[in-house]
Amino acid sequence: MSEALEPAGKFTDTVGVLTSWNDGVVLITRRDGESVRIDERSLVAGKVVPAAPARRRGPAASYEELARVSARAWQPVESERLGAWELRAASGFTRRANSVLPLGDPGRPLDEALRQVRDWYAARELPAYVQTATGAEGTQELLCAELAARGWEREVSARLHIGGLAPVGDLDADVSRVELSRSYDEAWLRRYKRFGVPGPHVLKVLASGPSVWFASVPGSGESPAAIGRCVVDGRWAGFMAVEVDPEHRRQGLATAVMTALSRQALAEGASAAWLQVEDDNDGARALYGEMGFAAHHAYHHYRYGAA
Repeated sequence: MSEALEPAGKFTDTVGVLTSWNDGVVLITRRDGESVRIDERSLVAGKVVPAAPARRRGPAASYEELARVSARAWQPVESERLGAWELRAASGFTRRANSVLPLGDPGRPLDEALRQVRDWYAARELPAYVQTATGAEGTQELLCAELAARGWEREVSARLHIGGLAPVGDLDADVSRVELSRSYDEAWLRRYKRFGVPGPHVLKVLASGPSVWFASVPGSGESPAAIGRCVVDGRWAGFMAVEVDPEHRRQGLATAVMTALSRQALAEGASAAWLQVEDDNDGARALYGEMGFAAHHAYHHYRYGAA
């Protein structure tokens, strides 16, 4: 939609999903999940814009397929169904494992569903989060707008990237130091600094998934110089927890870890890859872009009653 701005004669465009038009205010949800409010009196023109074609640098995939694959790669300690929604909890370890995955209809009015969500998390002394997505066919711009209208606040946004697996496995990387294992060890956990003392809930989440592999590059001290985790699930290989000791960066270790894990996933029959990158991680986005990954959609965590 085009909006007139001062001084007269200047206009600005907003492109996104029209999520509401009430009380003289138009609400547009952009691809990145940001909501824009426009006074209808300032509207000059509007038109239907076809969805952008998928960038076919990598495999074709729907949002729902990727949401389910990524959820299986990072499973909660406990979960409960609410219609087609899944309520997930893991004692607070990561938002992904402690949020609602709303793929479909909760089977009741939205306000009632959200009340049950709040009660479920409150019973576990956890904040209530809903994970949503924007920017691709079948994503949840309307739900994002409904959550925002009810006081849920968007806290964290990231993008899920996809790409072909073979190009990563074919990289000319020195993988001689990369050690692969079916399980983590104490050294791997020391490098993965996402917790204090790893309780049983942390260990269960890390070990979850159809076919899980852990990568480690030994360092000079007690902690590895680099680590990574890969979950193979049918045609998909998901990568996460790729971390490098700051003292060993710019030595190609992240590439070596990705390459070694990719070759293992290829050996198991996978052909496509996915990973998640937070919006403020420019270094990771550049690295994975060089490997052939491209953003498929953005995902967000909405929290109820955020300060």
